[in-house]
Amino acid sequence: MARQLQSDKLLFGSVVALVFFGALMVFSASAVMAADRFGSSYYFFIRQVAWAILGLGLMVAMMNFDYKKLASPLVIFPAVAIQLLLLVAVLFRAPAHNAHRWFALGPIGFQPSEFSKIALVVFLAYFLDLRRGQANDWKHTLAPVGLVVGATVLLIVKEPDFGTALAIVLVAAAMLYASGLNLMYFVGGALAALPVIYLLVFHVGYRYKRILAFLNPNADPLGAGFQIIQSTIAVGTGGIDGVGLMEGRQKLFYLPEPHTDFIFAVIGEELGFIGTVAVLALFAIILWRGLRAAANCSDEFGRLLAIGLTVLVVGQALVNISVVLGLLPTKGTPLPLISYGGSSLLMNLLALGILLNISQHSS
Repeated sequence: MARQLQSDKLLFGSVVALVFFGALMVFSASAVMAADRFGSSYYFFIRQVAWAILGLGLMVAMMNFDYKKLASPLVIFPAVAIQLLLLVAVLFRAPAHNAHRWFALGPIGFQPSEFSKIALVVFLAYFLDLRRGQANDWKHTLAPVGLVVGATVLLIVKEPDFGTALAIVLVAAAMLYASGLNLMYFVGGALAALPVIYLLVFHVGYRYKRILAFLNPNADPLGAGFQIIQSTIAVGTGGIDGVGLMEGRQKLFYLPEPHTDFIFAVIGEELGFIGTVAVLALFAIILWRGLRAAANCSDEFGRLLAIGLTVLVVGQALVNISVVLGLLPTKGTPLPLISYGGSSLLMNLLALGILLNISQHSS
């Protein structure tokens, strides 16, 4: 008798809890700003809820879609080609905030780099499974991987979006490590990347200022150091149990982007240490259950896919939280499932839907 498939209820519950909590915090963080800019306190909240409903529907659909069907050249190569074409096309769009990252369809915006993350994880899982046991073959394994990942990263850096490019490199590295790549390749790759990183960081004005602000934010408290100073003030003000939901003050035009990149600071101020630890605990559950699904998966494609998707979601969360706490230089990385933004929320729920499907087939 065939085993009845069951979803990982703990993983599912953690994801849903973060999505609904995120919608609540988006409203708290954006209500005053939305009323000032758009004449309605619910402007961002309504859009976040709409994306959340759509995303949760997509997640449930992927939970019931056999992930093994993704391991097909008819799926993989068109997806890789489409994401590259979208990344090229977006460069010809009118810039927003001095960056070419978005396609706008009326009030709806789509960020193609969010789709690129999922497409590359699926491609890497498929290709590394195809080259199983040959991860150290530089000509037939590492060169094709480097070509696809490198082209994607270069286009994203061109937007410019250094944070997303770095996230893709880290996810690719995690999947290559899981496939058995020798550590010497990581050392060589890191050394080869140092001059490129130096040029991209220290020879680009705004990135260099972010590094200086990270090292000494008080040197320019009203300029480059403003975000991190206001963020740490918000988190520090919260204490153990916070000042209360909706009662935070740093979101009142002090903290830049309180509903997107710095929403964790609002959580820290309003819900305190207890609230921030609860968020960290939910992401820790996603990490645990995701890696558990990978360890118990019966096929290599599913194992690598679960590792890639788990690192993608949790890794972005750790980067965002580290930036808010002043542990990393400022970069535009949203907090998955919580920050305002349709593209990010939709693609993260798509990723977690696939992960939940993998967990169903795990022993």
